[in-house]
Amino acid sequence: MRALLQRVTEASVSVDNRLIGRCGPGLLILVCAMQGDDKTTAAKLAAKISKLRIFKDDQGKMNRSLLDIGGSALVVSQFTLAADTRSGNRPGFSTAARPDEGRALYEGFAAELALLGIPTETGEFGADMAVSLVNDGPVTIWIDTENQA
Repeated sequence: MRALLQRVTEASVSVDNRLIGRCGPGLLILVCAMQGDDKTTAAKLAAKISKLRIFKDDQGKMNRSLLDIGGSALVVSQFTLAADTRSGNRPGFSTAARPDEGRALYEGFAAELALLGIPTETGEFGADMAVSLVNDGPVTIWIDTENQA
């Protein structure tokens, strides 16, 4: 799976001008399931993100996790994270999971975050969404489970 984390003071997602998800201080997580990913991949990614120390401590150092700060998450599906731009000018997306698998893994990932005690809201899989955020830092982190040990 691939995830793009943005540390935020707030974020929201709307479909057809209707607010469907939001979070306060915490993370906006754009996530894409890739071919070959499974429930275990989603669970490991959720655990990693929940413990990733990217929030400031009392000395201003990035030393606290989403769990440590009691932060929340807004999880938005984004298959374009699978973009292959190595040749030509039009990205290819053939490495993304099929839509039915992608939906299940996206929903499973969000559920795993919630099981870890993180208040979690989501976007709408496959919808044309408007995402708003106030990036904190800015801090933006890319995670690709294929490259994780």
